[in-house]
Amino acid sequence: MRIGIISDTHDRLPAIERARLFFQERDVDAILHPGDIVAPFAAKILSTWPIPLYVTYGNNDGERKGLKQVLPQIQDGPLHLELGAKRILLHHSIDGCNPKDVTWADAIVTGHTHEVTNELRDGKLFLNPGECCGWVTSRCTVAILDTESLAAQIIEVNP
Repeated sequence: MRIGIISDTHDRLPAIERARLFFQERDVDAILHPGDIVAPFAAKILSTWPIPLYVTYGNNDGERKGLKQVLPQIQDGPLHLELGAKRILLHHSIDGCNPKDVTWADAIVTGHTHEVTNELRDGKLFLNPGECCGWVTSRCTVAILDTESLAAQIIEVNP
């Protein structure tokens, strides 16, 4: 299973659209977004994607009611998923992850720092795709997670 990972979109619509096209070209089976969409108008773009989207709130998602109306599946982390025969923990911040949840997971997918993390530690993948918005690092990055190999690729999708 190939899973697209996008985080910290922070309302940057051209970057969100470029990520959508990239994921469509790569024929991903699902998309994970560990938060910081920010506004409902950006969430509307995500809501039109024709594949399953799993999403948690981030610390900048202040308009929660509006986001929930557009993305009814959004929730506070942690979100425990089983996709492609792997257990995936989705949470906005690695600091918010409970050690028990980390122990449960094969892959821990977070955002928040806007910095890429793609490390295998003790058989677990720790993955932060960086920021899709590019506001902090000037790089719009996303990831594709291959559940069969438990490996991820980080890709720049600059708008």
